[in-house]
Amino acid sequence: MSGSRTSFVRLFVGFLLSATGACCPIELTPPSVVLHYGDTVSVNCTTSEDMHDGIGWEASVAGTGLEMVNHLTWSVKNLTQWSVSALCFINPAHTSLWKQSFPETISLGYDDDTMREGNQYNFTCDIRNVAPVQNVTVRWYKGDTIIQTHTFDDPSKEPVDLSPVLSYTPTREDEGVKFRCEAHLDLGPDGPQLNVSSEEFNATVLFGPDVQCSTVELLEGQTLENRCPVTGNPVPVVTWLKGNEYADVKLPLSRKEAGMYTIRSEGLSESIKDIQVHVMYGPELNCTSKYIAIEYAPRNLTCTFEGYPEPKVTWYKDFNEVELPENLTRRDAGHYLITASNKLSNASHRLDIVIIYPPSQILELEDSVVDVGYDLRLKCSSSGNPQPTYSWSYYRTANVMEENEDGVSSLIIRSATSYNIGLYTCQASNDRGYISKTVRVTVKGAEPECPITVTPDRMVIPYQGNAMSVACVTNSTNVKDLYWQGVKTNSTIWRVDTHNDWDLSPVCTATFEGIGTCQKPLTFILYKTPDSVSIQSVDDFSSLEGEKRQLQCDIINVAPVRNLAVLWYHGNETIKPVNVFFCLSGSLQVTGCPPENTNCDIRTPVNVSSTISITLNRSHNKAAFRCGAQLNLEPERLQPLYMSSPLNITVYCKIIISPFIFYKNKSVTKC
Repeated sequence: MSGSRTSFVRLFVGFLLSATGACCPIELTPPSVVLHYGDTVSVNCTTSEDMHDGIGWEASVAGTGLEMVNHLTWSVKNLTQWSVSALCFINPAHTSLWKQSFPETISLGYDDDTMREGNQYNFTCDIRNVAPVQNVTVRWYKGDTIIQTHTFDDPSKEPVDLSPVLSYTPTREDEGVKFRCEAHLDLGPDGPQLNVSSEEFNATVLFGPDVQCSTVELLEGQTLENRCPVTGNPVPVVTWLKGNEYADVKLPLSRKEAGMYTIRSEGLSESIKDIQVHVMYGPELNCTSKYIAIEYAPRNLTCTFEGYPEPKVTWYKDFNEVELPENLTRRDAGHYLITASNKLSNASHRLDIVIIYPPSQILELEDSVVDVGYDLRLKCSSSGNPQPTYSWSYYRTANVMEENEDGVSSLIIRSATSYNIGLYTCQASNDRGYISKTVRVTVKGAEPECPITVTPDRMVIPYQGNAMSVACVTNSTNVKDLYWQGVKTNSTIWRVDTHNDWDLSPVCTATFEGIGTCQKPLTFILYKTPDSVSIQSVDDFSSLEGEKRQLQCDIINVAPVRNLAVLWYHGNETIKPVNVFFCLSGSLQVTGCPPENTNCDIRTPVNVSSTISITLNRSHNKAAFRCGAQLNLEPERLQPLYMSSPLNITVYCKIIISPFIFYKNKSVTKC
């Protein structure tokens, strides 16, 4: 073949045993080999036999000598030989007899009959006169468990004494455990297998006392007995103390007896340990069924929750979990469910929270307008707790009724009149306060009324006449105040002083619910007739016909001047009436009133002078002029006319010569 030539060599490896009748204790890895021409070959020969005199490879290529190992590799690089054989062999240990010795009994030695937990102790296994030593194995047992093994490398074939030692630190779990040692002599598969065991050591381990708890939990009514194990060897004497007093562990405990206890135990040593004892019981709720709180005030609701373990407390309102704020408002009012739970049980409690708060702003009530003769309803509503009560303030009349229904107060006006005009105030109140609102009602087609009466409504009294009284009264129950204004009196009845009450303007004044303040004046006049009335000529310079002449009327001590009328007469004919009240001009003068004041309202007695200017004519000659004074005090009735004495005037006539008038020496002739 040319080029690359691939050849396969099958290597057959066998083995030869030098001892007949025995199984060959070797193994080839791999057991057969197939490889390319020129490749490397490697086969491992392994024995499981500890006692042999060597293994080796006998091969046509790269054989080995005898070696004292348990595995040996045959390896050839670049194998090109077609015919190859290799043989792994082992020489078993020489089977010639040797002298062996093995004791029938062995003994176990130890430091002490009892052991303390945590201390180290030594056990000695005494084996006498044993050979060969390298074939001896000593095993240490705790119970049926091997805890330690000793082997020996001494190649001596002569019998020797062996004393292997086990160092051991016991624990409380070793109490009562049996310890022993066993000696084994293994002379191989063809030799005997010998073993012997020592007597057993029954361990006594001293420990404690050891308190096995730091806290104790028990149900209320249970006892402390066996609640906290105390272990120890010797068995400790256990005493429970609470404070400095003995506690009987057989008595049932209540929640009040929970707390810190002390366990005193006496055994190998004395132990004192504090133990926290928890007495478990289910949740208990102590809470009022109804809590009344003032809005925004700090919450002082006291609900106590007991139980161990500490219960989890949850508040529910309308099936929703909530947290109760420190300051309650009206929104927090309602029905609550309180639950408390721990691992033992659950408890629940229902609580009603009532929030007290003052009335809120009044709704629905507004200013209103109604036509006269029609009905009107005013509504007033407010929220509060307790539910507000309503009161109305207005001018009460027979056509107004009040209704209260479903927390709303209504005021019904039937066939509205002028007396329904005014202010209407609704007040909502409860224990926490009040609020009010005022509106105005207007009645179209009606004028406001003032429901007071002045009796008599007009009083005209002569100076120094008989004293009279006038009353300011009302039939209304809505009156708040009723009094006279403008006069000196503390009563609703005023008595007139006819000597001095000249300048008074009496007004009856009242204040009513709804209407407010209204007034009615008293028409009051204290009058005095004149002491005298006289007439005079202002000048006597000329009495010629056709010339002007001034006459003056003097009225003495008359009042009131505004009601005075001056009348002038020529013979029996009225010349000119003069009303002083309406015409205070230059022709009239009033004592104490400046000439420029044309509206002088003096009510006390005064002197009045009235002048007129006349143009003389012959009809005035020898005719009497008079003036009169009259007080117009009442529309229906006039006071008497007080006349002056007559004044006669001589009138001188001019001589008339038609068509000219001549005056001879300026002389005149009486008409």
